[in-house]
Amino acid sequence: MSRFSGWARRLTAVLVLSGAVVALPVQEALAAPPLTTPWTAEVSPDNALPEYPRPQLVRPEWQNLNGLWQFAATGSITTPPTGQNLAEQVLVPYPIESGLSRVQRHEDRMWYRRAFTVPAAWSGRRVRLNFGAVSWETRVWVNGTSVGTHTGGYDPFGFDITPALRAGSNELIVGVYAPVDGAGAPIGKQRRSPGGIFYTAHSGIWQTVWMEPVNAASITRLDTVPDVAAGQLDLVVQAAGASGQQVRAEVMTGGAVVGTATGAIGAHLRVPVPNARLWTPDDPFLYDLRVTLTGTGGGDVVSGYFGMRSVGKAVVGGVLRPTLNGRFLYQLGTLDQGYWPDGISTAPTDAALRFDLEQQKALGFNTVRKHVKVEPARWYYWADRLGLLVWQDMPSMRTGVTPSAADRANFESELRRMIDHLRGITSIVQWVPFNEGWGEYDPARIADLVKSWDPTRLVNNNSGSNCCGFDGGNGDVVDDHIYVGPGTPQRPGASRVAVLGEFGGLGLLSPGNQWPGTGFAYEMTANQSALTDRYVSINEQLKPLITDNGLSASIYTQPTDVENEVNGLWTYDRRVLKTNADRVRAVNRSVIQSATGLVTGGLTSLRVTTSGHTDRFLRHQNDLARTDVVNAASADGLKLDATFRVRAGLGDSACVSFESRNLPGRFLRHSGYRVRADARDGTALFDQDATFCVRPAQAGTGVSLESRNLPGHFLRHFSEAVYVARSGGPNAWDSPASFAADVTWLPATPWWRSGADLTVGAAQSLRVTTPEFTDRYLRHQSSLARTDVVNAGSAQVLKEDATFYVRRGLADGSCYSFESRNFAGHYLRHADFRVRKDARDGTALFDQDATFCAQPPRAGGTGVTLASYNIAGHAVRHNAEAVHIAVPGGSHAFDNPVSYDQDVTWAVAPPWAP
Repeated sequence: MSRFSGWARRLTAVLVLSGAVVALPVQEALAAPPLTTPWTAEVSPDNALPEYPRPQLVRPEWQNLNGLWQFAATGSITTPPTGQNLAEQVLVPYPIESGLSRVQRHEDRMWYRRAFTVPAAWSGRRVRLNFGAVSWETRVWVNGTSVGTHTGGYDPFGFDITPALRAGSNELIVGVYAPVDGAGAPIGKQRRSPGGIFYTAHSGIWQTVWMEPVNAASITRLDTVPDVAAGQLDLVVQAAGASGQQVRAEVMTGGAVVGTATGAIGAHLRVPVPNARLWTPDDPFLYDLRVTLTGTGGGDVVSGYFGMRSVGKAVVGGVLRPTLNGRFLYQLGTLDQGYWPDGISTAPTDAALRFDLEQQKALGFNTVRKHVKVEPARWYYWADRLGLLVWQDMPSMRTGVTPSAADRANFESELRRMIDHLRGITSIVQWVPFNEGWGEYDPARIADLVKSWDPTRLVNNNSGSNCCGFDGGNGDVVDDHIYVGPGTPQRPGASRVAVLGEFGGLGLLSPGNQWPGTGFAYEMTANQSALTDRYVSINEQLKPLITDNGLSASIYTQPTDVENEVNGLWTYDRRVLKTNADRVRAVNRSVIQSATGLVTGGLTSLRVTTSGHTDRFLRHQNDLARTDVVNAASADGLKLDATFRVRAGLGDSACVSFESRNLPGRFLRHSGYRVRADARDGTALFDQDATFCVRPAQAGTGVSLESRNLPGHFLRHFSEAVYVARSGGPNAWDSPASFAADVTWLPATPWWRSGADLTVGAAQSLRVTTPEFTDRYLRHQSSLARTDVVNAGSAQVLKEDATFYVRRGLADGSCYSFESRNFAGHYLRHADFRVRKDARDGTALFDQDATFCAQPPRAGGTGVTLASYNIAGHAVRHNAEAVHIAVPGGSHAFDNPVSYDQDVTWAVAPPWAP
C-alpha cells in the first residue's frame, strides 16, 4: 500500500450554507483501492479531473464542481435532506465503488450534497448545471427546489437552475438510484456481485459535474457530418431558447478561416472545406469549428472540431470491404473495456485516459472496439487526436434475462441518445447495438433503426454472430468471436463485410500488478517471451484470412488486464507491458500491410486499375517489365512472369521488393526510369532501385508504389511499358492524364499460387523432417493418412502406400494434387481437417480439398510445406502418427504450435515404389 500512502491523508473540508460555515465529517483513514495505478497518487480533492469535459462544445467560462461532496446511503431519493449534513464524503466524479471515491462500496440509493457560489461575472445570464454521466436515475435539487430528473447511465444531461439560485452560497443535492443488474437498464459488464468476465459496478456520479453561464438563446449541440465527396461539412446546430436567431459557422485551421456558412437553427448548413485534408489513422488531421448565434438575443459562441473522412463499404478485388475515404484499410484493434483498478469506470486523470490510447497506437493498432461501455467525451477527443478508428458498442442489458417491454423501450431511448451524443466523433466508424446476444431482442429491427438514425456509419447488429440469435440479413457486418483463434471466421457476403470481433485472450500472471485473486485467460503463457511468441503466431494467421477469406478486421482481447482477467498486453495497473513492444508492433504493422495483398514472403500479382485495362497485369518479358492480359487460359509461362514474391525492401526493410517467381534472384528495379527484372548485383544502388514503399492508392482501391530513392516517382504503366514516373515530369509518359489511376495497382491472388516447385508426373515420397522422426514417411492406411517408419526392409505394400504421383492441382494447375501409387484415381485430400486417401468423386469440393499449394519450408532448409488450397492458413501436418491440416495454435489439439514449423515441413524424397 506504500504507493497509495501519499494520497490517503487526513483532510479538512467545510460547507458554506446560508452564510454559516459548517465542518464536514472527515474519515480518519481512507481505504486504499485493491490496486493502484501510476496516477492514483496524483488525485486529490483540488484536482479531480480539472479539464474542460466537453471538447465538442466548448465555452470559455465554466466552473468545475468536481471535488469532495457530502455523501450518505438512503432508502429513498424522493425527499432531499435539505439543510442537513450527510455522514460521509465522496470524491466526485469517481463512482462510489472505486477507491478514489473514498466510499468503496455499492449502494442502490444515495445522496450527494455540496455548496457552490455563482461567480458575480455571470450576473444577468442563465446558469446551466451539467453532468457528464450519472448511473442510473438522477434527481437534482438546488436550495430545496427540484430542478430536474434524468434516467440513463451513459449520456450527458443538464438543467437550467437559474430560477432556484440565490445570492451567495447555494445548496446542491443530487439523489441517485443505481440498481445495476437488479433492474433491466443497460449496464455493460458491471455487476453488484462481480466475477469471471463481469466486473465491479460503477454507481452514482462517474463523470465531471460543472456549471456554465449561457444566454437566453444558447447552442446545445453541434451535429457534424463530413461530406468528403462534396468538400463540405454538413452541420446542424441545435439550440434552446432561440427565437429567430441565425447561425454563423466558421471552419478554421491554424487560426485561419477556410470556410463559412450561415443559416437557421436546426437546418443543414453546408460549410465549404476546400481542398480538404482527410482524416486517417496515419494523418489524424482535425479542423477547428466556431459557431455563433447572431441576431437579437443571440451572441452565444461555442467552439469544437471535426475531421473530414468518409465511412462506407465497397467491393475491393472481388470482396466486400469496409472503406475509409473510399479505400480499404484493414482494421486491427483491441477490445478496450475501459476499467481502472482505482477509478473503476473513471480514469484517475486525463493523462491516464490518454495513456491507454497512446499505448495502443504505439503498439501498431489502428482501431479500438469500445466494449459495452460509453466513455467520457475526452476519451473520444483523444481517439480523434491520436488517430484510432472506434467501434462503439451499446452497453448491454443483463445476460440470461428476457428484457421486458419497459426495458426495451428504455434501451432504445438510451441507444438513440448515445448515437446523438457521439455522432460528431470523427473516429467512430461502426455502431454495435448487441454483443453475443446479451439482452438481445429484435436484432434485425434494431440494426435497421440504428442505420436510420445514422446512415453514415456501418452497423454491426450483433458482435459475436456465432453465438446467439443472429439475424444475418440486416446490418453491414458479419462478426465472429473465436477464442483463442483466429480460426476460420465467416466469409463476407453481398451486403456484409466480415470481421473477427473478438479473438486472442492470451494470459500471463503478473503477481503484484494484478487484481486480487487467481486470474484467468483463454490460454495461459509462462513468461513475456512465450506470450509474445503466441501473440505473433496467432496474428500471423490473420494474413491468409485477409487475402484468401475476405476478413476485413480483427479485435484482440485485450489491451489491459481487467479485474479477474489476466489476458491483457498491459497489466491492470498499467505499470508493466507484458509483451515485447517491438515484436508486437512489427507483426501488427505487417498484418495491416498484408491487407494490401503484399505479404512479406508471400506471392502476389499486380493488376492494372486504369479503366478499360483491368484485365492486364504487371509481368516481365525479356528482362523488361510490361503489362499484358492474363487470365485462367493463359500459358503457364505468362502466369509465372506475372507472379512475384514480396520481399522486405532490399534498400529499406520498411518498404518492399519484388522477386521474380520463376527467376529467383531477379528483382523488379528501375534503371533510366524503365522498370526491369534484373539479377541482384550486390550494389547499394541496385538495392535502392529495387525498393518500393507502399503508399495509399492514388485512385480508387489498391496501392501506389513509390520509388525509395526517387521520392515522388511511382511505379506506372504507360501503354504496355512500365516506368517510375511523377505527374507532370519531363518525359512524355509523366503526363498527368490518368496518372493517379496508372500508378494504382491492385495486389491480387497470384496467378501462380505455389511458391515452391514439384515435378509434375514424378513419383515421390514425403519424409518427416521433425528431429527424431526423420525415418517416418507420409502414407495411407485404410483410407486415412498417417506417418510410419519406412526403410529398405519394409513390405512392398507399405512402400507403395508411401509413394504418390505428383499431379497438377485438381482445382488449380499452379498447385499440386497427390495421386496414390497403388490406388489409381485416389488422391490425398482433407475432410474435417484429417487427411485421407479417397477416390475422386467429380465434385468441385473434392478437387479443392485435394489441392495443395507448395510453399517454401516453414522450418527453413530444404523441403516443402503443403498449404491447403481452400482453408486459409492450414498446412499438412503430422501429429503423432496422424496427419491433419492445421494452423499453429488453432482450435484443435493437433494445432498446438510446439514444433509446428518442423511438423509441416516435408522432405521430397525418392519414391519407395517407383
